[in-house]
Amino acid sequence: MFAYLLLLAAVLSHVVPHAGWYGFTAVGGALLYFGARRNWLEMAIPVVVLAGADYYTTTHVFGYDFAWQAYVVTWAWYAGAMALGYALLRERATLLRGVAAALLGPTSFFLLSNFAVWLGAQTLYAHTLGGLATCYVAGLPFYERDVLSTSLVLAAAFALPALLRRWTISHAAADRLM
Repeated sequence: MFAYLLLLAAVLSHVVPHAGWYGFTAVGGALLYFGARRNWLEMAIPVVVLAGADYYTTTHVFGYDFAWQAYVVTWAWYAGAMALGYALLRERATLLRGVAAALLGPTSFFLLSNFAVWLGAQTLYAHTLGGLATCYVAGLPFYERDVLSTSLVLAAAFALPALLRRWTISHAAADRLM
């Protein structure tokens, strides 16, 4: 259930304009957590829901025409992020594995999405090594915010349930002593 609440937070952070949040998004952390905690049969749900959010954001928030081809890399990354969460965090969610997921998730999105922009944007960046470098440099502020927000969401997603369990256990033990 908690994974679905995080998915809702991811959708809201994706579609609700939030300029004051400096690019914060719960998408990466939510997908990593979903992959770690839900079964494979459910993993199509976040991809479909976030694809719908991409459509809504493109057409209603930004007012652009929707071209699904422009989102294939993003949608593939959604599935890949859940697979990464599954691989790194399903069996043992240690601090080291959490840090690795929080770095690998945003880094993979940064590398893939910026390469796709450079490849597909015929007039935005020159199709040279210098143009590719310029594209990656332009994406650095977004990458920094993605690493930060993914780290925060992932830390909260794994820490809050553990803290709640400890609090419940300690209060149950205290109640038994009374």
